[in-house]
Order: sequence, then structure tokens, then C-alpha cells
Amino acid sequence: MAQHFTAQDAAEACAAHPAVELTFPFGPETEVYKVVGRMFAAMNVEGEHPRITLKADPEDAKALVAEFDDISPGYHMNKKHWISVGLPTSAAPLNELIQASYDLVVAGLPRAERPTA
Repeated sequence: MAQHFTAQDAAEACAAHPAVELTFPFGPETEVYKVVGRMFAAMNVEGEHPRITLKADPEDAKALVAEFDDISPGYHMNKKHWISVGLPTSAAPLNELIQASYDLVVAGLPRAERPTA
């Protein structure tokens, strides 16, 4: 059974990766997690629909949206490459999704800029 993930759990999972920086480019209500200056997660817990938005492989994104009610195409993002997960969630595998988002962004960095754990 999947673990119950809150916004705090998601924030801790994002911050646990190497070379992560927490920024607020969209205002104080939206936490943006970056690795070497590139966003891999954006989380907004204000308002009616708290969510975390993560980068995803396009084929995986389609499958995830179809499989999980908590997952939708990326809110205010390219719907092909980003997904949003409603918080809290007990259905979506949030740890794995955060890891995959981080890994996708790191893979797109020049080799010399990639963080080492």
C-alpha cells in the first residue's frame, strides 16, 4: 500500500536530493525546487487544491494520469512533460515521482554540472 504523503513529506523528499535549492520565483505561496538552477518541482499548498507539480517522461505522464485520480496534467505547465499530484495523497507513489523528476532534470544538465551524491 502506498504511503500517505502530505505537503511536508513532499517538501522533505524534494530537499533531500543533492544540490537542491528552494526558491520562490512565483511568490511566497509557491515553493520551487531547483537543481543547478533548473526546476524539478513546484508546490503550492495554498488555496482549495494543494498540489505538487513534477517533470515526467511524456509516456509515463499519460499513464500516470490515467491510473491515478490524484494525478493530472501539469497545472500551468506543459501538459506533455509535467504532472500535478493533489496533496495529501495516499494513492500516488510520490517518492518515486519526485525521484524521477529530479533524475530527468539532472540527465538534461551538461555532464560537468551534474551533482554527485
